[in-house]
Amino acid sequence: MTSKLDHLIIAVSDLDKAEKNYKKVFGIDSVWRGEHKDLGTANVIFNFKNTYFELLASNGVGIGADFVDQTLQDSGEGLIGSVFGSKDIEATAASIKNKGFLLGDISNGEGINLKNNEVRKWKNLFLPPELTRGIFTFIIEHTEGTLPMSNYLDSATIKKLDHVVINTNDADGLIDIYRDVFNIRLALDKVIEHWKARMLFFRLNKTTIEVIEQGHDDHNPDKLWGLAWEVESIEDAHQRLTNEGVEVSEIKKGIKERTMVATIKSHTHNVPTLIIQHLAE
Repeated sequence: MTSKLDHLIIAVSDLDKAEKNYKKVFGIDSVWRGEHKDLGTANVIFNFKNTYFELLASNGVGIGADFVDQTLQDSGEGLIGSVFGSKDIEATAASIKNKGFLLGDISNGEGINLKNNEVRKWKNLFLPPELTRGIFTFIIEHTEGTLPMSNYLDSATIKKLDHVVINTNDADGLIDIYRDVFNIRLALDKVIEHWKARMLFFRLNKTTIEVIEQGHDDHNPDKLWGLAWEVESIEDAHQRLTNEGVEVSEIKKGIKERTMVATIKSHTHNVPTLIIQHLAE
């Protein structure tokens, strides 16, 4: 089944501007700049130790361009999708079908890195609405080529995704999909009394999908909300961000024990963003 959170997708209106802004946020260069000519989109990718982060913009005519343009019109820039990875997408599709869900055909994808002309190829399995629950979601198997690793300079740069936050009004329904269909480990299910909210933790590939159950009345039960990025030294990261002209809150203790956090308040293209340091025992 799904083996990892492969990547996250962020819709942006100006790809060049977004790349420059996120270079300041992350403290690293992007590793990929490409086009999906059949889809009418262009992308920039930042690669991390446990996932990658894709900026996606309209760049022509196609269903991808239509999707990005409609998203920007409806809700502006921000998180639009999460993609799960599979080591055997045909087996994953068969498993989902055996659980009673109708799926389309597996499609092929190809990209060329305009930075160095390297080619990557992959297979996609797009999912029906009863599995995506309002979040653009698909499953990918990478078949040829790899993304270059980012050049992590020092303790002030961001190296991995700590967690992604999803808001839901139906935690039990989300468990039915993420645990029982996607086979993602449910590591926590509890009510946080001072929030008066139920919290779920799903864990895979050294990151966490944090789910907060809230009583929103949106037509779709689930919404991608925000990201938390792990740093080695939050003081160094805070200073680097400040020097880059990025607005960032004061450092404070996190909700989780032995963590320190700060909120990045600019340059994120409408993605609520934290940096977090896990303190040694």
